[in-house]
Amino acid sequence: MVKFEEAMARKQKNIFVCRSCKSKIRAPSLKVAQKKISCRKCSAKKLRPKRKK
Repeated sequence: MVKFEEAMARKQKNIFVCRSCKSKIRAPSLKVAQKKISCRKCSAKKLRPKRKK
């Protein structure tokens, strides 16, 4: 199966998952590292990158 770079960037780039409520958020990684981004549902600042399949 061929992997397209454009599709992988659209599906994986800048997507983070909340560690407490598991909701997905698209945000720049620099702001996530600085703890400026919080979850919309639970207001937690603990985010992790989405796993690549």
